[in-house]
Amino acid sequence: MDMQAGNPGALLAGVTVVDLSRVLAGPFATMTLANMGARVIKVEIPGTGDDSRAFGPFANGKSLYFSSINCNKESIALNLKAPEDRKVFEALLAKADVLIENYRPGTMEKLGYGWADLHAKFPHLIYGAASGFGDSGPYSKRAAYDMVVQGMGGIMSVTGFPHQPPARVGISVGDITAGLYLAIGINGALYQRAATGVASKIDIAMLDCQVAIMEDNVTVYAKTGEIPGPEGTRHPSIAPFQAFPAANGQVIIAAGNDHLFSLMANALERPDLLTDPRFASNELRHENIDALEAEMDKTLTTKPVEAWLDALNAAGVPCAPINDIPHMMADPQVAARNMVRTVQDPVAGELKVAGNPVKVVGATEPATHKPPPELDANRAAILAEFTGAVA
Repeated sequence: MDMQAGNPGALLAGVTVVDLSRVLAGPFATMTLANMGARVIKVEIPGTGDDSRAFGPFANGKSLYFSSINCNKESIALNLKAPEDRKVFEALLAKADVLIENYRPGTMEKLGYGWADLHAKFPHLIYGAASGFGDSGPYSKRAAYDMVVQGMGGIMSVTGFPHQPPARVGISVGDITAGLYLAIGINGALYQRAATGVASKIDIAMLDCQVAIMEDNVTVYAKTGEIPGPEGTRHPSIAPFQAFPAANGQVIIAAGNDHLFSLMANALERPDLLTDPRFASNELRHENIDALEAEMDKTLTTKPVEAWLDALNAAGVPCAPINDIPHMMADPQVAARNMVRTVQDPVAGELKVAGNPVKVVGATEPATHKPPPELDANRAAILAEFTGAVA
């Protein structure tokens, strides 16, 4: 790892990541690392590349799904069963800091690139693996996708509305949380290696990550025996903390304590809510949530969302509209934080992608992202740098 001066916002400048992963969990992790300044070299299957290159919709034949999570990366196509390509791959590993893959456990061992083999040959190399169920346990060798671990991890059982079938979370939270935990683990391993000289393998299971984000559901059920269920937009233990109907849409109000409830009642011009014994504490408000909701609905439906947002924000009460994607992208706060970036892609044209949420105070963010690479686009430069060969 050659730490470089320059942009102080590039926290991982000098870190080189060889990325064998595809689709979402691994690529989300490497996108996170790339956004923090790491150099990411995608090693893809010749001819087809990352599976997500075939996922629509497309712009001029280029996958928008692939493009959304593969900016700031390089690409080389290698067949890890071909002797010459294996030499190139090993030349990459010899100089890299991190290898990331999201194959089913056992696949890398069959190729001769399991942790034991690589650690013996490249003791400096940190190894990050994401899979459905990890390296251990009775399900280790099973295949998994996001939907599988959403179902198994309990999150679908608490998503949606009461008395309705379970609902999938609207994004691939099973993959994304695994990618985030993998990126966290890689950063911890880099710190450990800097302190001790020892490289580690980080083993991330998508199912583990779903269990880890279940908030208080595990603890509450284990202690009380009460099985959590879907609450719609309500919070399972705080009230009022949900979406309410206004005259022209819905407004979210999150009065998370007695002080905020008082501010909210005054902003709604409903001081009677403060003297109603049913609503005197959060515990009582939660017990009487149906009655509280009915009272608030009577008032909130008399004015549009915008009017209530003005009144509640002025009072200091946490509140929000429910934005669709166009409204989210047009939000001035999102713009101020550079969270929608414009990328000029030579094939797809102008793209909009999500920005980097890790902000380094005092550092200037790059003006744009590098476009997602075409398959094998960086072959010549990578071969020249790592092997001295000419493509």
